[in-house]
Amino acid sequence: MHKHLTWTDRLKIEKGLKEGLKPCAIADRLHVHNTTIYRELKRGRYTHLNSDLTTEERYSPEIAQQRYEENLKAKGGELKIGNDYELSAFIEKKIGEEGYSPAAVVGEIRRLGLTFKTEISEKTIYNYIDKGIFIGISRESLPEKGKRKRKYEKVTGKKAARPPKGESIENRDPEIGERTTFGHWEGDCVCGKKKTKEALFVLSERLTRQEIIMKIPDQTAASIVAALNKLERRYGKLFSKVFKSITFDNGSEFADCAGIEKSIYGKNRKRTKAYYCHPYSAYERGTNENINKMIRRFLPKGTDFRKVTAAYILRVETWINNYPREILGFASSNDLFSAHLAAA
Repeated sequence: MHKHLTWTDRLKIEKGLKEGLKPCAIADRLHVHNTTIYRELKRGRYTHLNSDLTTEERYSPEIAQQRYEENLKAKGGELKIGNDYELSAFIEKKIGEEGYSPAAVVGEIRRLGLTFKTEISEKTIYNYIDKGIFIGISRESLPEKGKRKRKYEKVTGKKAARPPKGESIENRDPEIGERTTFGHWEGDCVCGKKKTKEALFVLSERLTRQEIIMKIPDQTAASIVAALNKLERRYGKLFSKVFKSITFDNGSEFADCAGIEKSIYGKNRKRTKAYYCHPYSAYERGTNENINKMIRRFLPKGTDFRKVTAAYILRVETWINNYPREILGFASSNDLFSAHLAAA
């Protein structure tokens, strides 16, 4: 049972802390949700100066009450979310802990059929964030929003630093560009810290937006082929059905077209078809470009990939593939990819 904390409740919280009780024990004593106590402790936190000039974080019921009353005035009337603490806790967890956008939160609620006391929109969540309603969440906590989509223009007259060894994207089936069929991917590398060799080899499926992230020892053609060999062993006979084509840029790491296309299970057997973009035309791999931004939330530019474990990379990959995507009707990539994989 959830309720608004009163001045008396705040005094009881202070008393419980002095007794050495954990927040969950205090929550049980006051018959409120654990998250209510954690939010309250954050609201009343201050730095106390001890007599020996050391400092420590403490809770003040006076400060908490003052901030609570100030927040009420700032709201400008009763909030739609009211005392729907379950919804508030859900929003704070999804945005604050899991990195969701307000749109993804609303989409997740609809997709999973979750029910709360209150129905809430993306716009309302943004308004509440601006008013400071959610503890620990601000505009700075959110994924990029409101930035203009970068406008790309086809570059003409420039030649690639290295002519592609494989087939040009111009010869790719138009059906692939329309994203109507499964099994067509875009490949790229995400660089790490300067003067280090380790990188990430990333593959993005165009229809489902499924992402595969593999750590490689360096950005060489040999490492790319080795990564694809590993992937082919993982998928076995399904590989050629799941990876019908892969579109790359003209980077030297993708230069071994024959190695990329050749299957490890037969001398003259091809496992996929490689296509190469026009020079300076990142927009031709738009899925890669967009998902790379999601990767950079967890692994920003300058990250030393030598210190990043395979387990952490898998966590990032899993988060991306489970994230509700607006472009997919707020389904996740995993939802769609699993269905297509089962039918392959």
